Amino acid sequence: MQRPVRKLLLASALLFSASHSFAFEPARSAECIAPANPGGGWDFTCRSVGRVLTDLSIISGNVQTVNMPGAGGGVAYAHTVSKRAGDSALLVAASTATTTRLAQGQFVGMSADQVEWVGALGADYGVIAVKADSPYKTLPELMEALKKDPQAVKFGGGSAAGGWDHLKVLIAAKEAGVPNLPKIRYLAYSGGAEAITQVVGGHIQGFTGDVSEVQGFVESGDLRVLAVLSEQRLPGDYAAMPTAVEQGINAVAPNWRGFYLPAGVPDDAYAWWVKTIDDVYASDQWKQVMAQSGLMPFHKSGAEFTAFVNQQIQDIHDLSVEIGLLK
Repeated sequence: MQRPVRKLLLASALLFSASHSFAFEPARSAECIAPANPGGGWDFTCRSVGRVLTDLSIISGNVQTVNMPGAGGGVAYAHTVSKRAGDSALLVAASTATTTRLAQGQFVGMSADQVEWVGALGADYGVIAVKADSPYKTLPELMEALKKDPQAVKFGGGSAAGGWDHLKVLIAAKEAGVPNLPKIRYLAYSGGAEAITQVVGGHIQGFTGDVSEVQGFVESGDLRVLAVLSEQRLPGDYAAMPTAVEQGINAVAPNWRGFYLPAGVPDDAYAWWVKTIDDVYASDQWKQVMAQSGLMPFHKSGAEFTAFVNQQIQDIHDLSVEIGLLK
């Protein structure tokens, strides 16, 4: 079914339902595929949402998390596309890592329109930070240095070259008008903590990663956050950190946490899952999960989320072409 029609059906379903009273009756139990080994972000997303679904009695049975690692999410994506079409009892965890790989063609032969995008219910926003005694006091100052010499600052992060951490600093640089983006230096480390250690030790000058990775180092006086890549300042302990947007650089980079469904699910089942993700996000139980895990407010669902995913894929694809990762 074409998405404009699905959008109309979804809107109608939500208009006439104040609760979960759709014609679709969910299975007693559900399955959530985490496209990685236990312990990572996708595993957390499945298990945390699964607990809330049962705590709220939205699912009367249990939500089984199935770990399916491989190809950076590609194994789970291919499994969903080729073997699970129409399965209304299946959720698959996704994030910005998923859209990055789709944008860069790493899920060979597959595209975003082969699944149904349900919603996102939190994000870990990107951040650019330097050593506390760095000469760079603001993000514009750092970007001015890159404009003069794109190799003036060496950045490090926890993703591979061309991965999401790398792209965060390139998104900011592009928005700031820095030329020669491929010449900006980036070193990939095994994780964010290792990259931060290199910054604190003076071996590299800039860290690009997630805001949840830097808080302890800011409190200890080791790091200075130049910018959080969010639309507005984050709440709580992060409120003192300036955004790139407020400094005149329109760079926003959320690492969202959410889900997709197999293609071919009935429209009322899709509408039920969209409403369910909305309800989970609004619940006190999920607010507690977010507070405990450091997830920041970020919520889109249904047609809005699908449009967001498609735009993010296009933006990442265009940036990847610009820096020479893709032709």
